[in-house]
Amino acid sequence: MDPMERANFRHTASTIAVFAHISGLTACILMLVWLLHYRGGLAYDSPDANLVFNCHPFFMLLGFVFMSGEAMMAYRTVRAEKITKKIVHMGLHLVAICMGIIGINAAFKFHDQVNLEDMYSLHSWIGIVTFCLYGLQWLLGLFTFLFPGADAMTKTRLLPWHISGGRALLMMIICTALTGLSEKATSLRLTGSHESRLFNFTAFFVLLFGISIDISISFARFMHVDHTI
Repeated sequence: MDPMERANFRHTASTIAVFAHISGLTACILMLVWLLHYRGGLAYDSPDANLVFNCHPFFMLLGFVFMSGEAMMAYRTVRAEKITKKIVHMGLHLVAICMGIIGINAAFKFHDQVNLEDMYSLHSWIGIVTFCLYGLQWLLGLFTFLFPGADAMTKTRLLPWHISGGRALLMMIICTALTGLSEKATSLRLTGSHESRLFNFTAFFVLLFGISIDISISFARFMHVDHTI
């Protein structure tokens, strides 16, 4: 790839990454507006089970969805040494895991308060599998690429699997978020109201966030491939 073409790809990837940031932030803001304006807010230790549940979509979207997406784009958005990029990448993933734990626990707490069975829906099945695989991916990445770090040959062999696994997990995360939002909209019977439109826009921006992250990562990887035939 010649320098001009590489520069064009870099510019396109950066533009898509900016769009991803905006989409993710928009989804988080819309979610917060929905929770505060239409659902009465959120409170983890409230006797009101609905306020407890509201912590679940908030922490899962802001933490597990948004932070994980930002972590995947860290190598493009952070202008620093490679080791610093790795630390930011792993750090944001760790924040996503911690916030995910809080969000998942809020859902279980809500179920206990209203005597609802755990792990009964497709959303919960996909979600718990995704979260467990995400944690495993983080541990493998930590010990292989950061601390203590494997030898160069092992890193070279595992890097494609690490990247592909991360992209697959991104799809699973977005799928989990969308099934959860759909499930909640159905249970609340949100149809034809301002609230339903706000809710739909939130889900739409979550989808755009996931798509734009994946495209941005694809463009970034494409620039480093030899395309000569």
